[in-house]
Amino acid sequence: MNFFNRIRTAIQHKVRYKLLLLVLFPILLIMPVALALAIYWGKTFTYEQLFLKVNTDLAVSHDAFSRIRQDYLNQLERLAESYQFRSALESGNTQSVAEQVARLKEQAGYSFLEVVSTQDESDILKTRRNSSSLLSALRGQASIGIEIYSSEELRLEDPKLHELVQLPLVKTPRARASDRKLEDRGMVIRAIYPVKDSRGEVVALLDSGVLLNENFKFVDAIRDLAYGEGSLPEGSIGTVTVFLEDVRISTNVPLNKGDRALGTRVSNEVRTKVLDQGITWIDRAFVVNDWYVSSYEPIIDIDGNRVGMLYAGFLEKPFRDALWRALAVLVLMFLGLMLLSAWAAIRGARKIFKPIEKMSDVVHSTQEGGAKRVGLIESQDELGTLSHEFDDMLDQLQQRSQEIQSWADSLEDKVELRTAELKKKNADLENSIQLLRQTRQQLVVAEKLAALGELTAGVAHEINNPTAVMLGNLDVMVEELGGNAKPVQKEIDLVIEQIYRIRDIINRLLQYAHPDEYSGYISVVEVNSLVMDTLKLVGHLRNESKFEIHTDLKASQVVEINPQELQQVLVNLLVNAIHVLPEKSGEIIIKTRNWKKQGVVLSITDNGKGIEEKHLKKIFDPFFSTKGQGEGTGLGLSISYGLVRRYGGNITAESILGEGSKFSVWLLTEPQMMEDEEAIAEQLSVIENNAI
Repeated sequence: MNFFNRIRTAIQHKVRYKLLLLVLFPILLIMPVALALAIYWGKTFTYEQLFLKVNTDLAVSHDAFSRIRQDYLNQLERLAESYQFRSALESGNTQSVAEQVARLKEQAGYSFLEVVSTQDESDILKTRRNSSSLLSALRGQASIGIEIYSSEELRLEDPKLHELVQLPLVKTPRARASDRKLEDRGMVIRAIYPVKDSRGEVVALLDSGVLLNENFKFVDAIRDLAYGEGSLPEGSIGTVTVFLEDVRISTNVPLNKGDRALGTRVSNEVRTKVLDQGITWIDRAFVVNDWYVSSYEPIIDIDGNRVGMLYAGFLEKPFRDALWRALAVLVLMFLGLMLLSAWAAIRGARKIFKPIEKMSDVVHSTQEGGAKRVGLIESQDELGTLSHEFDDMLDQLQQRSQEIQSWADSLEDKVELRTAELKKKNADLENSIQLLRQTRQQLVVAEKLAALGELTAGVAHEINNPTAVMLGNLDVMVEELGGNAKPVQKEIDLVIEQIYRIRDIINRLLQYAHPDEYSGYISVVEVNSLVMDTLKLVGHLRNESKFEIHTDLKASQVVEINPQELQQVLVNLLVNAIHVLPEKSGEIIIKTRNWKKQGVVLSITDNGKGIEEKHLKKIFDPFFSTKGQGEGTGLGLSISYGLVRRYGGNITAESILGEGSKFSVWLLTEPQMMEDEEAIAEQLSVIENNAI
C-alpha cells in the first residue's frame, strides 16, 4: 500500500512522471482495448462461422432425410408400375406378387412391406393402422411421411419390430425431469402407394414402413453426406441423431468408447425451443457428455404434429482449443509491442525531463522565499527559450509583488465592506419582489371576483322579475279555479316549490355578488364543534365511495364568523377532497390548531391525485376547475375564498402531484370586514407572513 502511495505522490508532484504517463497512456490504454476488441471479434467471428457451418450441415441432413424418404416411395412406385407386378396381380398369381414384394423389401431395407387388397375398405381401416396417409392412398394418392407406432401396432406388423423398439432410458444431465423408464414406441417412415387398374380404380395398396429406431445405416448415411472427409479438423467428429420426442432412438453420438448414446435425452432448453415452440436451434449445446456446435429442427409427422427432432452437430473442443491457441499468440504479440513501445518512449523523453526539473526546483525555491534561478540551459529549443524567459519573469514578479502587496492590504477592506452592503440590499430586494408577487396575485383574484359579482347580480335581477309574475299568476289561477283546482293541487304546489327554489338560488347569487348587502349574522363559533356537525352533512357520501376521515381537533380559541357560511366552506372543501380520493384507500385528515393569538387555522388534507403546479395558482379563479367536463362549475373554491376573505381570513392550498393536497382556512378571532381590495391584499400578506 505504501508503494502505491509513493507512486501516486510522485505522479502528482513530478513533471517527469506526468510527461512519462502522458506518453505511455495511449500505449497502456489503446493497445489493451484493441487487444480486447480483437479477442472479442475473433471469438465472435469464429463462432459465427461455426454456426453458419452447422446450419448448412442441418440443411444437408434435412435434404438427405427428405430424399431418402422419397426414394422409398419411388421404389414402391417402380414396383407397382412394373409390368411383371401388374401382370401377376391381375392374373391372381399371389406367389409371384409375394416374391417380388419380398425381394424389394430385402433390397431396399423396408421394415415391413405388404400388398393390401382394397375390395373391403372397412376391413382395411380396421386391420391397418389408420392415418391420413392411408386415407389418401385409398383415394388414389401416394403418400409418405413420419408416423409414430405404438408397441402393439409394431407387433401386428412384425414381432421382431416390437422387440427392437424396447429402449431403456438413460439418465441424462440437463434433461427435463420425467418418470418414464422405457421408450417402446417406434418412429416409422411410412410409404403407401395405390395400385390402380386400367380404369384408374384403386385395387390394392403397397403399404410399407422403415423403422428409424436403431437404424444406424440411416443416420450414418446422412452423417457421411453432411460430414465428408476433410470437412472437420482432426479430433472433431460429426454426428447426426434422430429423436423420438426428446429420446435418441438412432444416433452416432458416442456415449462411451464403442457405444452409441441410445436412450439418452436432449437438454430441457433445446426441447423447449424445438419441440414445444417449433424453433430451429443453432447454438452450442451440451450433448450427452460434452459440448457440441449443434443444430436441431423439429420432425413433423404426416398429420403436422411435432413428434421428434433431427440433429446435426460436431464436437466443439478442437475448434475451441484452436481458437484459444490463436488468441494466446495474439496476446503475446500485443504484450511484446507494448513493451517495445514503452521502452522507446522512456528513452526519447529523458532529454525533456532535465530542463523541466530545473524549472521545478526554481519554483519550489521561490515558494519558500528563495531567489534561485534556472540559469544557462544548453538546449536551444523551446525549453531553452522558456527557461530564459522564466528567469526574466521571476525578476519582474518579485518587483511587482512588492507594489501589489501594499495596494492589496487597503483594497481587501474596501471589498469586504461593499460586499456586505450589496448582500443586504439584495436580500431586501428579494423580500420586496416576493411580497409584490403575492399581492399582485391576490389583487388579480379579487378583480375577477368583482367582475363575476357584477355579472351575477345582473342575471339574478333579470330572473327575479319573471318568477314574481309566475307566483302572482299561480295565486290568481288558484283563486279563480277554487275547488276545481284540487285534482292538480299537488302539481301547483310543486311548481310553487320550484319557483321558491329558483328565488333561493337567486338570493345566493345576489349574496355572492353583493356580500356586504346579504351577509348573514356573525356569532362566536367553536370551530371543533362546527367541524363535527359538518361531518354529519357529508356522511351520505360514504355510501358512494369508501374512505376514512380522521380528525385531530386541538384548537381552543373561538372565532367570530357566520356559522352557516363557514359550514358552506367546509362542506365544499370536503366534497372536493372526497371526489379526488383513490377508490380503495381514500383518507382525509381534518386538523384544527390555534393560530398564535389571532385566531384558528383549520386544515383538510387528502391523499388524492394532487394538483399540478400550473393549476395551483388558478384554483380560486371563478369557473376554473380541474374536474372533467360536466363534473363541476369551477365556482365552489372561488365562493369559499370570497366568504372567508370577507371576514379578513384566507384560504391557502398546497399540493404534491400524485400524493395529495392540503387546504388551510385561516380565521380571525376578531373579524375585519374587508371592502377595499388593497386592504384585502395587505391583510392576506399579513396572514401568510404570520402563518404557523
